[in-house]
Amino acid sequence: MKRFWKEVTVEQVGDGWQGALDGRRLKTQGNRPQVVPSRALAELLAGEWAAQGEDVDPAGFAHRDMADYAIDMIASGEDDIVAKLLGFMETDTLCYRADPDEPLYRRQLEVWEPLVTAFEVREGVKVERASGILHRPQPAGTLAALKDRLETLDPLVIAALFSLTSLSASLIVGLAALEDDADPETLWNAANLEEDWQIELWGADEEAMALRQRRLGEFTRTMAFARAARG
Repeated sequence: MKRFWKEVTVEQVGDGWQGALDGRRLKTQGNRPQVVPSRALAELLAGEWAAQGEDVDPAGFAHRDMADYAIDMIASGEDDIVAKLLGFMETDTLCYRADPDEPLYRRQLEVWEPLVTAFEVREGVKVERASGILHRPQPAGTLAALKDRLETLDPLVIAALFSLTSLSASLIVGLAALEDDADPETLWNAANLEEDWQIELWGADEEAMALRQRRLGEFTRTMAFARAARG
């Protein structure tokens, strides 16, 4: 598709903000008004349109796709995103460690335990840790408290949280990424601790490292989306 617009603007619409192409207000892919709660997010979305060249690249609309998913699927109730996120909590990467007599366990304890402990304090819950591959269910009270917490999140924020959690295989990392002082690279490295351990032992694969960098970029952009959504 060729670029069909010249000017990209952002305007206030009621209590929200909406981008426009040559004065025509943007809609979601589900044909709903793409109105978002903050000017910062509207400008982030508008920036994707402004950055397009003569030939439109669909891969350049990651923020738009996330906003549309939030508006069309989550806000409408068509997607039970909370249930999906709680499913990640049941298999959270940071809760499953090596056996205590293995060197990897000490690294996991050093890097992961502060994040898990901070999560418990911040969310007011207790998290089960396990060594080995046997599943250990999380307490019913923990899941109930997290369900209540997730249901308070704005659809745009929870859409970003779902992406962050999926990328890191950890709801603990995903929620930490929503904090104002969160550092994307620190959290990404924590989520990839076991991969780094293998690299130290056996060396790096160039293709795998390139993929990891691309996914770090996606993780970082999603954090920016979440922050803009919160205004």
